[in-house]
Amino acid sequence: MRPHAAPAARRRGSLRLRLILAGAVSVLAALALAAAGLLVLFERHVERRIDQELSVHLDQLVAGLDRTPDGALVLVRPPGDPRFAVPLSGLYWQYEDHGAGSAQDAVEGAIQRSRSLWDFEMALPAEGEGDPLPHRHTIAGPGDTQLLLLERVVELRGAPVRVAVAIDRREIDAATRAFGLDLAPYLAVLALFLMAAAVAQVTVGLRPLAAVRDGLAAIRSGRRTRLGDDFPDEIRPLAGELDGLLAAREAQVESARARAGDLAHGLRTPLQVLAGDIERLQARGETEIAAEIETVALSMRRHVERELARARLASGRGTATAAPAAVARAVVAVVSRTPAGSRLDWQVEIAEDARLAIDPDDLAEALGNLAENAARHAVAKVRFTLDPVPDDEQTLRETPRLVRLAVRDDGPGIPDDMIGPLTARGGRLDLAGGSGSGAGLGLAIVSEIAEAWGGSLVIENRDPGLEAALCLRPAPSGE
Repeated sequence: MRPHAAPAARRRGSLRLRLILAGAVSVLAALALAAAGLLVLFERHVERRIDQELSVHLDQLVAGLDRTPDGALVLVRPPGDPRFAVPLSGLYWQYEDHGAGSAQDAVEGAIQRSRSLWDFEMALPAEGEGDPLPHRHTIAGPGDTQLLLLERVVELRGAPVRVAVAIDRREIDAATRAFGLDLAPYLAVLALFLMAAAVAQVTVGLRPLAAVRDGLAAIRSGRRTRLGDDFPDEIRPLAGELDGLLAAREAQVESARARAGDLAHGLRTPLQVLAGDIERLQARGETEIAAEIETVALSMRRHVERELARARLASGRGTATAAPAAVARAVVAVVSRTPAGSRLDWQVEIAEDARLAIDPDDLAEALGNLAENAARHAVAKVRFTLDPVPDDEQTLRETPRLVRLAVRDDGPGIPDDMIGPLTARGGRLDLAGGSGSGAGLGLAIVSEIAEAWGGSLVIENRDPGLEAALCLRPAPSGE
């Protein structure tokens, strides 16, 4: 099932990329619509200007018409534009004398056209007789062209005359294409500007989500306990829900810790009773039974300690800091009073101002377990030191750099192939010495404590002795 997770994540993709792509598509679509609209508007504008030009030519054509004394229609003054005299120039005129005496006259003599039409005759659309207003049409022209036509009917000496001027629509299309080519670079620049604006808008709009992410990272690292409400109105409910979730989790953990504490107190009296029974059995010489009961009692005690440690770690008190020098001295004060620890020289070589990002109780629990193990196997001396983790042991994602809080004895050490299982459940240093008792949970607890605070437990043989080191984060400056 796992191989499908990565493709699903890729399908979900980046929200930032989605918004930018959506913005880019919207910008391009809007500019495409704007360009189409501008081209239509420009074409309409050119057509209106050409209508005005054709209206002038039409007025000139009407003004130049006259009738001879016998009623024949003649063009006394042709329109002045020279294109009317150039064949197929794209500008044409034509008139029809509707007052001709016969249909044959209308066909052969009453229709006159400009030289620019050459042998082509414009087929004027049917019009109502006597309508004096100009009418605009699009008709077929010479050479499979389309003409923009302006025509009207006028009364000349009591007889109607239909006059028309036309221009090739290719001039309008050419002007529109030229306008589009001139417009394209400006639209491209505008598109780039709008896309950059969209990227900036997405960046600014997603910044509160980045603030939520940073806030959660700060909570996880211990620099903060809540997100707060310093967010925009749309993000504030999300931050509030997350803070509520954190509060509910803390309440649940506190309840679990309380139950674990109650369990420990409830087991303390039975364990004390078992300890008394063990002493009485040993006094009567029943050492084998006493040893079995003592092993069971120790196992119960270590399990209780382990569950108490887990409950304490689950609280996630990320803002806690500890002074390792003070904690180490407190641990030494206790362990040095035990039979194994009283014979040893305990040295705490840790700077007083050092601070680690870990709860003091958790650090005391971890150092106490390491100190007890060191006391059982040391010959004469146990040292506590604090040094930076070497560069080759750092990882790229560890920020800030880890420090190494080590407990080192001068005992015989252990075989290298036994170091790995030591931090596993049931592993213990007693295996190296061949004696001792216990359920072997101490080092596993230490490893869990270190991992809960973003660190690790490292065990290495030294010359002489064994070194168990907690690799932990230093506390943020100012704490």
